[in-house]
Amino acid sequence: MKARIKFRKYGVMRFIGHLDVMRYFQKAMRRAEIPIAFTGGYSPHMIMSFAQPLGVGVTSDGEYLDIELKEDIDPGQAIRQLNEVMVEGMEVVGFNRIPDDKKSSGMTIVAAASYRVTLLESVRSADVTRAFPDSWEAKIEGFLNQKHIVVLKRTKRSEAEVDIRPMIYQMHLEEDGIHLFLAAGSEQNLKPDLVMRAFTEYIKEESNSVPFHYHRVDVYARKPKEAEDSEDHFKFISLGEWKRS
Repeated sequence: MKARIKFRKYGVMRFIGHLDVMRYFQKAMRRAEIPIAFTGGYSPHMIMSFAQPLGVGVTSDGEYLDIELKEDIDPGQAIRQLNEVMVEGMEVVGFNRIPDDKKSSGMTIVAAASYRVTLLESVRSADVTRAFPDSWEAKIEGFLNQKHIVVLKRTKRSEAEVDIRPMIYQMHLEEDGIHLFLAAGSEQNLKPDLVMRAFTEYIKEESNSVPFHYHRVDVYARKPKEAEDSEDHFKFISLGEWKRS
């Protein structure tokens, strides 16, 4: 029996890294008395997995954690018990049962993520924002009209030039910021800061001098082919709504 937990991460908790978030939820499961299952053997551990790790400094309204249960629990009760032990900056907003097979794992099915990028008044404040220049709307259109957007992508072990244009599904300017819809997951994974670095280079701005804040709105899986529409963003469904057909 498996369940998918949806949670928010905000405030000072945005500075907590992924491994510490894992340890935090392990303690929260015990304190909230969630009947989570454990592996066997000499060193049993909780059976849980995160769909898509979140970068340090990024806030989110759509994080997902899959767990295996040893007995059933009412979803509303599970949410209440978990939120009673949550600290400020973490909030559980969903608890849904999912199929038991490995093909339903959030880590396996994640394929895209949406972000909202805001322009900060200064690098010292993540709360005070200012409007983007109106001219950026046309510049974003020009940026996306490029056939290729080649950037230097660095990892801990190597660096390589990568064409990120196929991984940018959407990018547009709205009143509350720049909205990005990007490839995510094990096959292709594009971080929003890499997109904005490429964009600021395109418009001849120093990326380090433009203070951005990144907020993940949600994480998505691909819809079954028979349920797809023609538009790219209609090919995906939120992990919180996903059910295997």
